[in-house]
Parts: sequence; structure tokens; C-alpha cells
Amino acid sequence: MNIANFDLNLLRAFDALMRERNVSRAAQRMSLSQPAMSNALSRLRDLLEDPVLVRTSRGMQPTPKALDLETPIRNALSAIEQSLVPEADFDPATSDQTFHVATTDYVEMLLLPKLIKHLDKVAPKVKLKIHALGLDIPEAELEEGVFDFAVGRFAQVPNRLLSEFWLSDNLVCLVRDDHPWFDDSISVQQFLEVEQIWVSGGQRSGVVDAWLKKNNLTRNVAYTTPNFLMAPHIVAQTDMLVVTPSAIAQEYVKKMPLKILPMPMELGSFDLYTLWHPFHAGTSAHHWFRAQLMMLN
Repeated sequence: MNIANFDLNLLRAFDALMRERNVSRAAQRMSLSQPAMSNALSRLRDLLEDPVLVRTSRGMQPTPKALDLETPIRNALSAIEQSLVPEADFDPATSDQTFHVATTDYVEMLLLPKLIKHLDKVAPKVKLKIHALGLDIPEAELEEGVFDFAVGRFAQVPNRLLSEFWLSDNLVCLVRDDHPWFDDSISVQQFLEVEQIWVSGGQRSGVVDAWLKKNNLTRNVAYTTPNFLMAPHIVAQTDMLVVTPSAIAQEYVKKMPLKILPMPMELGSFDLYTLWHPFHAGTSAHHWFRAQLMMLN
């Protein structure tokens, strides 16, 4: 393909088609007529020697070649836009920008007290909005700028996102301090028999259940919740057990009649990561806030 003959407006059309996966919606996104967008798709197919989008039972889907081109083309458009409209320098001391972070209540407990105290000193007008992190990585929200960052435990990070290690933790068992079954330890058999609270914490399954499945075992889950922070309150008033990150357990044993037991199986530690989309990574505000997150791990 001769780039000298390539109409750069087709890059914008390509980006709109990849975002919408629909010719009509892509046309609306670019304020074009549907025939004009159909013509752009036809030209893209000729120039790239690839169908770009193909019709399937799930609607229009991108080809492997189109997926390979999606991120580089989007990043190139972003670079052009930022070059033509230079960004004003970000000054944390005077900025009133709002940063949006998707995360779990577990990370909120670890991060927010320190972060808000820090921001109050260095960026008193900056605002922070926390969004609940669901079961799926919020790739679209990060790409569209709805979220600036996502912080949590992710089994696999999509290639289109950037990530940075934030924190390591490990799991422990938490029970009331006068639990009739336990002194300072717990056996695998006791672990299987005791009634438990399972905290999904933004996951469909966890390392404990993966270990149990591998060993053809099941535990006695009586109550399931997406939130870590309610579980210790229930455990303190019942004979139930909850598996929780050590950082949460350490905080709650200071405040409630609870005790920590080591896991009866070797699971190792787990890592938390910060995610963001490269489309927004070039701004000074984004760089600054990411640095604050990493400083407070």
C-alpha cells in the first residue's frame, strides 16, 4: 500500500467503525451519511486488502487484521490531536479536575484514607470519584475516558490496556476470637466443614476455589457477597469464617473481637495492578495522578 495515496480521513472512519461495529452508528459518530460511511468502508477494504468488518450471527465483527490495526491507529489519531491542540500544563495546586477510579471496596479501604489525606495537602481542589469494579475489566470505560484508572486483581490484562504493579497481599482466614472450633490454626478438613462467607470481590472465582477444584474438594459456603467490608461484621457475631486479604483482616482485628488464622493450604500471594488506556496516558494530569497512586502503595 502506498501511504502517499492514503486519505487520512479514512483513519477516523476506521476508528469509528471499530468502536461501533456498525456502519450506521459509525456514520452518526462522524456526522456522515450512511452511504458516505459505507463508501469509506469499501475504500478501507480495498486499501488494506482485508474485509475489516464481517457480518456474523453476533453482528458485524472485526477481522484479525483490523484488530491488530485498531490500537496503533487510535494511538496515532490521539497523538495527532494532542499535537494540534497542545495541553495546558497540569498544576495540582490549582486544578479542580475530577479523577475517576474503578476499584473494589478492598482497595478503597487500603488506598482512600491515604490518598485523600495526601490530595488534601498537595491538590486541595482535585476531586475523586470511585466507581464499583465489576466482574469484567472495564476496557470500554477506560478507552472512552469514563474511568481514568482501574485498580484491582486481574487474571489477565487485555493487550489494549497498560498496567503497573501496585501491591501484593495474601489470604488469611478470619473468625471470631472465641470460635469453638479453632485456637490458632485450622485444618483442611475443618476448612471444608465450617460455614463460610464467600466474597467475590469482583471475581467469578478465586484462588481458594481453584485449589479446591484441583483437589476435588468443596467448601461449605453459606453466604455470598461482592463486598469484603461487611463480612467481618457477620463473622464477629456468628460461627462463620471468611477468607479475606491479610490487609483487611489486620485492620478489623484491631476494632472487633476477631482473630486471624493462616490458610490451611499453600496459596502464595496475589498481586494488585493499576490499569489505564494508552489513549489517555499522554496527558500531564494522567501522569501526575498515576504517580500519586504508585507512591501510596
